[in-house]
Amino acid sequence: MSRRLPAALLLLLPLACAPAEEPNVAETGESETGSEQAPPPTWHQDVAPLIYERCTGCHTADGIAPFALTEYASAAQFADAIVTATESREMPPFLAQATEECTPPHGFEDDPTLSDEELEMLRVWAEAGAPEGDPETAAPLPAPPSLELTTKHDRYTIPGSITVDGNDDQHVCWVVDPELSEGLFGYRFLKGIQVNPGNSRVVHHVLVYTATNQPDTGEDGRYDCFGAPSGNITGLLAAWAPGSVPAIVPDGMGMAVPEDTQIVINVHYHPTGGGAEVDDSTSIDIEWLQDDEGDPIPPENVALLYLDGNGSGLMSPPFEIPAGEPNHIEEQMVNVSGLLNAIGGSGPIKLWSVGTHMHYVGTEMLMGRVNAETNEAECLIHTPRWDFNWQRGYSYDAAFEDYPELSASDRIYMRCHYDNSLGNPFVAEVLAEQGLDAPVDVYLGDDTLDEMCLGILGLSVPLSSLLP
Repeated sequence: MSRRLPAALLLLLPLACAPAEEPNVAETGESETGSEQAPPPTWHQDVAPLIYERCTGCHTADGIAPFALTEYASAAQFADAIVTATESREMPPFLAQATEECTPPHGFEDDPTLSDEELEMLRVWAEAGAPEGDPETAAPLPAPPSLELTTKHDRYTIPGSITVDGNDDQHVCWVVDPELSEGLFGYRFLKGIQVNPGNSRVVHHVLVYTATNQPDTGEDGRYDCFGAPSGNITGLLAAWAPGSVPAIVPDGMGMAVPEDTQIVINVHYHPTGGGAEVDDSTSIDIEWLQDDEGDPIPPENVALLYLDGNGSGLMSPPFEIPAGEPNHIEEQMVNVSGLLNAIGGSGPIKLWSVGTHMHYVGTEMLMGRVNAETNEAECLIHTPRWDFNWQRGYSYDAAFEDYPELSASDRIYMRCHYDNSLGNPFVAEVLAEQGLDAPVDVYLGDDTLDEMCLGILGLSVPLSSLLP
């Protein structure tokens, strides 16, 4: 399923034109009684800087959005739709929110959420007829948000092609030999990674692992792998789903990639139901932690990506979402002690990033931590308006010393809400792709018609704790 924008933004709205013999009161700044009013915002002086800063990463020529907002004529045409989409908080897409039941320990980096004052400015501009203002005195325009790694040292592309057809999902592991140069302590350290889906119509999600002892893949460089790769998995580098942006670890951190590793690009393909589709170009871009001469730089702390939940610690088994049920909840409580044993190392375990993951039946997810000794609880993230098409990781906007620190007595709590009725448009669409016209019981699993309740944790441990 490709990324979609709300229907409100797809409406082609006519430009508002006031008759010449009836001056626009808002533009003249004079009321019917003759008293002076503040002039309304204009495109060049007020609106364009906000739109460029928050929207034009997608709404640009050849961007992923269906229309551009980089020029006045286009923006004015969609002025009312912009107000509708922003006031509903559908746009800009950023699922993590502070809510009445969840105040995360810190805000999140790169949060494009509009303030009440910014929403009011857009509304007043639209109601005034979207005045253009004077281009000769236009305010400076900020750079648009980047959806790409700014530095790309290496690209690794899947070594073959696959045809996706029929009704069944396919889970494929592509094996790549990165041929890494010598690093430090037996590792190269990764600063950033970007997943590039080759055919977004069928690429459902991607997991990127480091591993050894992979099966013989033959000439096409792949093997079927439902759930996870075979062999010895040594690390998880990236988790991509629609809406994801490049993953960049905080300063002072790096993800450890063994020099002798293989890279496994685990792709879940979901057929469209509309005929055969081919993927031969899914790839990853990597930015290494290195100086200008290309020499590796050791990080103070090693960044790790960890996935948990998905039935682990299920509080009311079994995991089953009845057909037609519009508000079903699953809860999980996972002991952190198992997580700490899994990642190894010693020293303080910092939590610098969080994320949530469900499929199309999901509508809301909350994740927090509870200390078993003190019973103190802290909400880590809440995505109250879940949308499969706008997923990403959320890094805390805080200094390293202020990141939450996990202890062995902590437990991670996850609560996932689901709507398995035809009132959920995503359910109706996925059923139609499968040739079905009524909801079915949904269980835990990897396929598109299965569901998940998965927490994504970005952790760090001191580099010294992992060295011999």
